Amino acid sequence: MNLLKDSKKIRFIDLFCGLGGFRVAIERVCRQKNLESDCVFSCDIDKDAQAIYHANFNDQPRGDITEIAALDIPNHDILMAGFPCQPFSICGDLKGFEDTRGTLFFEIARILKAKQPAAFILENVKQLQGHQQGKTLQVILDTLQDLDYYTDYRVLNALNFGLPQKRERIFIVGFREARGFIWPKPALSRTSLTEILEENVSDFYYASEKIQKSRLLKREGKKPYSEPTIWHENKGGNVSAYPYSCALRAGASYNYLLVDGKRRLTEREMLRLQGFSDDYQIVGSYQTMRKLTGNSVAISCVAAVVNSVIESWLDIAQASTNSF
Repeated sequence: MNLLKDSKKIRFIDLFCGLGGFRVAIERVCRQKNLESDCVFSCDIDKDAQAIYHANFNDQPRGDITEIAALDIPNHDILMAGFPCQPFSICGDLKGFEDTRGTLFFEIARILKAKQPAAFILENVKQLQGHQQGKTLQVILDTLQDLDYYTDYRVLNALNFGLPQKRERIFIVGFREARGFIWPKPALSRTSLTEILEENVSDFYYASEKIQKSRLLKREGKKPYSEPTIWHENKGGNVSAYPYSCALRAGASYNYLLVDGKRRLTEREMLRLQGFSDDYQIVGSYQTMRKLTGNSVAISCVAAVVNSVIESWLDIAQASTNSF
C-alpha cells in the first residue's frame, strides 16, 4: 500500500499527546516534503497537558482513552503514541503491566484492531527492552503481530539526532503491509549546549548556596570544562558534569540537573532540549512545564523515524540522513 499514491495528505492520531512532540515532528517532516498533515484525533488524561496542547495547536484533546470508543476515533493513516513510561522506567517502580498505566498499551492495541491504520510509531523508555527479562516487550510485539502488523524496534539516543540531551528511548514501528523500512541514520551535527542556554536568567532558577557548595565539593579535584555544562547528581550522590544534558525527567529532584552546578534549567531551555522551537507557548507553572517536558519526546528522534516511515511509503530505497 502506498498511501501517498493518490493523496498528499497524511492523517494521524496523537495518543497520550502531552506537549504535542509527536505532532510537531510529523508536521515538520511533512512540510519539508511538501505533504499535508492532518491531526484527526488527540487525547491526554492530564488537564495541564490538554491546556498547553490547546494553546499551541488550537485543538482540544479528548481525555481518558479508556473511556473513548474506538469507533469514535476518525480513520487515520498513522497512529502515534508515547505511551506512559513510568511502569517501565528506572525512576518508576518497574511494575510494567502490573501498573494500570502499563496496561494502557492494550488501549493502543484496541484502537489498532478497530481502525487498522497503515502504520504506527510507539515510543517508551529503553528499560522496556529488558523489563522482566524481555518478556514485557515480547508480549507487546506478539500482540502487534497478532493484529497483523509487521513490526520492528530500536533504541535511539537524542544525542545522535542533533540534540544535546542523552535521552535513550525505544521506538516500535509497524506496518499493515511489509515495507522496506530502514531505520534513520544519526545526524551529522548536534546543537551545542551554548545554543540552548538562555542569558540573563532570573534568581528564581538558582539553587541555594548550600546546594551549590555541595555540588562544588563533590566535583572538587575533577577536570573542569571550558564550555557550559549540566551537572547531574545520580541516586548515589555522585556528581558528573557533561557538555550536554542527561535525560529530562518529570519527577526527579528540582536540583537533579544544574547548569554549571548553579541553577536549574528554565522552561524554555527544557523545551529546546526536546527540540521545540521558541514559538512554542509556555503555559502554567514551572512545576507543570517541568513535568510535561520531562514526559515529552525528543522531537528530532521522532522526526527521523517519521521520515523513514514516510520514505518507506514512497518506496525510497535508502532512508535520508537529514537532521530534524
